Amino acid sequence: MFPFSRWHALRALTLVAVWLAAVPVRASEGGDVAELRAQLDALKSDYQAKIHALETRVAQLEAQVASQPPPQAQPPVVEQPPLPPPTPSGGGGGANAFNPAVSVILGGRYAQLDADPSTYHIAGFMPSGDEVGPGRRGFDLGESELTLSANVDPWFYANLTASITGDNSINVEEAFVKTLALPSGLSLKAGRFFSGVGYVNEVHSHAWDFADQPLVYQAMFGGQLTQDGAQLKWLAPTDLFIELGAETGDGGQYPGTRLAGNGLNGGALLAHIGNDIGDSASWRAGISWLTRRAENRSFDDVDASGAPLTDAFTGRSRTWIADAILKWAPHGNAYLHSFKLQGEYLQRTEDGQLAVANAQQQLAGLYHARQSGWYVQGVYQFLPRWRFGARYDSLDSGDIAIGLVQQGLLPLADFGLLAPASPSRVSAMFDWNPSEFTRLRLQYAWDSARLTQRDRQLMLQYLYAIGAHGAHKF
Repeated sequence: MFPFSRWHALRALTLVAVWLAAVPVRASEGGDVAELRAQLDALKSDYQAKIHALETRVAQLEAQVASQPPPQAQPPVVEQPPLPPPTPSGGGGGANAFNPAVSVILGGRYAQLDADPSTYHIAGFMPSGDEVGPGRRGFDLGESELTLSANVDPWFYANLTASITGDNSINVEEAFVKTLALPSGLSLKAGRFFSGVGYVNEVHSHAWDFADQPLVYQAMFGGQLTQDGAQLKWLAPTDLFIELGAETGDGGQYPGTRLAGNGLNGGALLAHIGNDIGDSASWRAGISWLTRRAENRSFDDVDASGAPLTDAFTGRSRTWIADAILKWAPHGNAYLHSFKLQGEYLQRTEDGQLAVANAQQQLAGLYHARQSGWYVQGVYQFLPRWRFGARYDSLDSGDIAIGLVQQGLLPLADFGLLAPASPSRVSAMFDWNPSEFTRLRLQYAWDSARLTQRDRQLMLQYLYAIGAHGAHKF
């Protein structure tokens, strides 16, 4: 039934009023006024009782509505997208289930050199047999990189980096697997990888701030130091960056050699710390120690008369490395301006035996050498995509004790490559980075690494990155 509202009550009263207006006429016609008035009074009383009952009921209903909580808003109905079609049976996920990241770095340059690069040698240091030097004159493809990398599964990451040089040779720079899920900040790497000693050694050549490596790395390691073995690192769970690591392997690269027997050849220990300075600067510093053994590590020399000699070192080589780097950018935004200051100091001690062989005889005696070197460099980004940098390299051939000379069996002149020297080099570079995938560089160097001749070196370099490429080292 429909509820009796206030509007219905007003309508009823209006009808009563109209009926009352007509009563006198009827009364005059019927003549019984008293009876009609009695009926009207009864009707009024009845309507007033009904209106009062209806008002009471309306008040009760309003009170009940006010006491109830507001209705809850219903969430909108979202139509779910259709499910993808089921994967074909077999569990392999198809041909694209394993899709590694592929990156290519195209590098090349033009070099104008005063001195013949084929005779390049850092004075006072044993040749490594693979001196990098300034490279060839004229146009050269330099070194390009091809990298394949991917997470193999939830536990391992794999990486392969091959360098392709202008003489049509392909070398495996790195080929390793690395754990992803070891507890307590531990990570394990196995295979071939750039050693974690120092700072710049782990940085790939296309990410260097100069077209070539510091002289001290060329003299001490013959270039970038690699390790065929295993590396364990631990990252401390602290606000201060603390990293500790250890390596071991075959030690087959200079200053070591691959040993004839089974087992490992030396290893390395490393420690790094770092932190922020406000919101505009950050730093990292470290110290590393490397030890390797060498068996018949040979190199060619000439005696005092110009006759050829073959020298060979057998013994142990130990190297200490201290490194530090400071980076600055206003409030951490390196788009407009940034500055990077970087330096390393290396000291190497070698003890063992040095053998000398010529056409007539073969002699051997004790050998001891303590040699050192360092570099410092700064790179300033003065405009977006434009940078300028300067670097100074210095080496000290140190104290070399040759038993055959001390015993008077051979003159010091028979060891011309080991004559005391203080090689050095000053380099300046200017580069433009039109995008994060392109770098064009101009570099000029005054190289005094040779014993008697200074080499002025002008280099133009280009680097182009294709494909996916991960973030570089801090």
